[in-house]
Amino acid sequence: MIRPYLPLNNLRAFEVAARHLSFTNAAIELRVTPAALSHQVKALEDRLGLPLFHRLPRGLALTDEGQAMLPALSRSLDEIAVTLEQLTGSSQAVLSVGAVGTFAVAWLLPRLDRFRAAHPDIDLRLSTNNNRVDIAEEGLDFAIRFGDGAWHGTDAERLLDAPVTPLCAPEIAAKLSRPEDLPGQTLLRSYRVDDWVQWFAAAGLKAPVLRGPMFDSSRLMADAAIEGLGVALAPHALLQRELGDGRLVRPFAIEADIGAYWLTRLKSKPLSREMEAFRAWLFSEAAPCP
Repeated sequence: MIRPYLPLNNLRAFEVAARHLSFTNAAIELRVTPAALSHQVKALEDRLGLPLFHRLPRGLALTDEGQAMLPALSRSLDEIAVTLEQLTGSSQAVLSVGAVGTFAVAWLLPRLDRFRAAHPDIDLRLSTNNNRVDIAEEGLDFAIRFGDGAWHGTDAERLLDAPVTPLCAPEIAAKLSRPEDLPGQTLLRSYRVDDWVQWFAAAGLKAPVLRGPMFDSSRLMADAAIEGLGVALAPHALLQRELGDGRLVRPFAIEADIGAYWLTRLKSKPLSREMEAFRAWLFSEAAPCP
């Protein structure tokens, strides 16, 4: 059987475009023009005699042939990269992870030394966001997000439950003996406009009209509560240090389940060796103690 000669640059162009489902974003990663990248992919399709993408008005979609080809090609390119690293003496593989700020600061950072100790060969690059993240645009392997797990084009695995409850400074907590006392305080808000509505519903009450400051991070909102600026509605599980040292007080046991933290990645991106290692470590850390 005579195999067609397939230039490595063309194969790489296809693999990156398939991960991003965008010639423009793939071109940014490979530092070429979108036109040049599109030409490389078209040359590969011509050599194979098969279409690998559906060209859509907004972006790309893989054909059945493209879907079948992508996993094997990604594995092969990863193996080539590992071999070259070994030959050149470079032993670190780069892993890019984005995370919402509250999770990154309160949960992930205190544990990162354990990941580094277990996987010294992985160069972890961590960035934070306010839950609005474009995995393809930012070139991320994973994004840890808060919500219901429904993000278009992504594979999402539920990582950590994070019910919210009112949290405040001790001097404010002293004024709160029942949930009905809350409307008399400044209620700090997140960009999720119905969080307080859901909590008051869990308490069997109608939510008041909210006029407090709005924050794009539960971490920042908790800091405002520590300063006595009002009552935060935040995931208490991620603020145990502040609760433990008394900077924050939890006046009521009532919780509202408004979402969870999820580990997400592009559906079109196969798991690399370093992604598998990080995922396994992350879920091991998040597992409840026996």
